[in-house]
Amino acid sequence: MMKTSDFDYHLPQERIAQTPAEPRDSSRLMVVNRSDGTITHRTFRDIGDYLNAGDVLVANNSRVIPARLLGQKATGGKSEILLLEQVDERMWKALVKGKKTRTGTVINVWDHVGEASEIQATILEELTGAQRLIQFNAPVPLERLGYMPLPPYITEQYADAERYQTVYSRPQGSAAAPTAGLHFTPELLLSMREKGVHFETVTLHVGLDTFQPVKVDQIADHHIHSEFVEVGVESAEKINRAKLAGGRIIAVGTTSTRTLETAAWRAGGTIGSLRHVSAMQNPPACPWKPVAAIHEQSDLYIYPGYQFRAVDVLITNFHLPQSSLLMLVSAFAGYDLMRHAYDVAIKEEYRFFSFGDAMLLL
Repeated sequence: MMKTSDFDYHLPQERIAQTPAEPRDSSRLMVVNRSDGTITHRTFRDIGDYLNAGDVLVANNSRVIPARLLGQKATGGKSEILLLEQVDERMWKALVKGKKTRTGTVINVWDHVGEASEIQATILEELTGAQRLIQFNAPVPLERLGYMPLPPYITEQYADAERYQTVYSRPQGSAAAPTAGLHFTPELLLSMREKGVHFETVTLHVGLDTFQPVKVDQIADHHIHSEFVEVGVESAEKINRAKLAGGRIIAVGTTSTRTLETAAWRAGGTIGSLRHVSAMQNPPACPWKPVAAIHEQSDLYIYPGYQFRAVDVLITNFHLPQSSLLMLVSAFAGYDLMRHAYDVAIKEEYRFFSFGDAMLLL
């Protein structure tokens, strides 16, 4: 059984990207060929050289909400709220920072000049760790009070909040960006279409697990939180049609991968939780499965040993040590090859994490 420590690696602090590449598609691209293990160094705008007419590029169109709220408890201490999942108009699941944030605690939310607004949050229930169920006294005007929830390893609030959104983002709901898509420009997407590459979007609203390290010793014992996923009927039909015509399904990021793989399990008739599928011992080789239209919560957890059903090619960023995202890409490309690729990336001074460079796994 693989351990969480197997996915640890040392990353020099200076390799963590603090600002995005400008323009978006000027970031570096490491091309990893899974069949022969070769590694090629390119620029992201060259990605079309590896895509063929008839392929279908599938991206997560979820839009990041300004989900970070600052405030002060009624007792005087400062607090910070990161909204994760909306339960109803005024109730949210959230991460709450601050001492003694117990049930019944009231937090006055600040506006952008640091003064108390009309919005108050009351903690209704203590959930796992710093997660809380909170209720506001009114619907929260996030565009006026919220801040973009940049990851903790990005130390400064980036001035252009739109730069932390993909150019094709539409439905709001994520607590973090699906970062593999940040490299695409409208011009690059247009050039893909002119080449005959199809482009479809799915939705996964990024939630708590983006901020949760894997803390258990054995990776199979880790439980991810469920996240909302959606594949529309028309998108599912177009993806399946492209695949049946000989094209490849190219997932833009780990979130698109989890969405497509969830849809493939549903098309195969699987019902209920998908938590168990990665834990199957000696899973059989799995041929391609069509994807179904879905609208649900998914708890699919992908780590080495998982047999992919839908995705042929993966575009991804470089991920944090001991993260479930690193486990997913290791499942796709192979553990040893990913260890080697990350060693090469550090040696070649690639930029890591959300604003960093990209990897194409063929």
